[in-house]
Amino acid sequence: MESPRAYQIFISSSVLETPSRALTVSPNIDLRCLKRAFFFPLRLPSGTLDSFFFSFAGKPLQDSSTLLNSGIGPLSTLTLVPKLLGGGGDGGATGAESRDCYLNMYAEKKPDKVDPNETRLSKWTTCALTSEPLNPPCVLDKLGNIFNKQPLVEALIAKKLPKEFGHIKGLKDMISIQLSVIPGKDSDDNVNYGTRFHCPITGLEFNGKYKFFSLKGCGHVLSVKALKEVKSSACLVCHREFSDSDKMVINGDADEVAELRTKLEDERGKLRDKKEKKSKSGLDEKMALSGEKRNEKNGLTDGAKEGSAKRFKAVDMAPANATKAVYASIFTSSKKSNFKETYSCRSLPLGRN
Repeated sequence: MESPRAYQIFISSSVLETPSRALTVSPNIDLRCLKRAFFFPLRLPSGTLDSFFFSFAGKPLQDSSTLLNSGIGPLSTLTLVPKLLGGGGDGGATGAESRDCYLNMYAEKKPDKVDPNETRLSKWTTCALTSEPLNPPCVLDKLGNIFNKQPLVEALIAKKLPKEFGHIKGLKDMISIQLSVIPGKDSDDNVNYGTRFHCPITGLEFNGKYKFFSLKGCGHVLSVKALKEVKSSACLVCHREFSDSDKMVINGDADEVAELRTKLEDERGKLRDKKEKKSKSGLDEKMALSGEKRNEKNGLTDGAKEGSAKRFKAVDMAPANATKAVYASIFTSSKKSNFKETYSCRSLPLGRN
């Protein structure tokens, strides 16, 4: 059988910056041998052979295929294209220096951390309800939270207090306090959210770094350091007497707030018991004035039966020298009704009274 005749093809490569070359080859030659024949005169490194592939009409060709199988006819032009190493989705690179960097690209962004110092300062210099700067008159609740009095009263009247402040029922649950302003820092300062108050004895700033008490009697706010250093049972500002139970901690920690909450619940429980006893004693006093005795067994007054009370009859209250029948005819309760309801008079109170 006669072998296929050789024919001429052209090979070009813009990457190698060499002119197109014409080669006369057999149609049964594979493309790898064709690459070797093209690179031999260029004296390129041996590894260069695997770094290129042929394409024809924009379609990549396998090195093991032949010209005949690839449909390459005489005078056709093959293009020599370099292979992409990495970054082309072939597993050569991930675009990151490590696996952690690669995973972090798809990780959820964490919210920015809040500076604890800013949170602490805000708690001690702003109203717990409105977050506005503290502006006297100020008050405390029974848990040690500090408020501007006006917005708190307005929210209480409008019944718009948040659930977290539901323990504030009225003015009796507010403790008025007197804050000492740092000299030179008036309410008209441009710095509204900074520390404006301090302890009048030690000069410690009211910023959350130090512990403070409010005295319930006079309302003066003093640092714990001042009360420890100056042993006295009277206020160091106004000299009013106070006891340890009059000390109200301001913005206490979790344990102190829990203790204050327990104390508040106990006080309200005692108040409820006191009201119940008072209402019971008032009822007993009323019954004593009316000359009735209470039957403790069934809750009825003596003389009352354990059923329905005796029905009132008008004839029992008839005046002297009056005929009972005539007197009773005035009242419908003494009449025996013979009326019957009809369709037209169903809603009328015939004989019901």
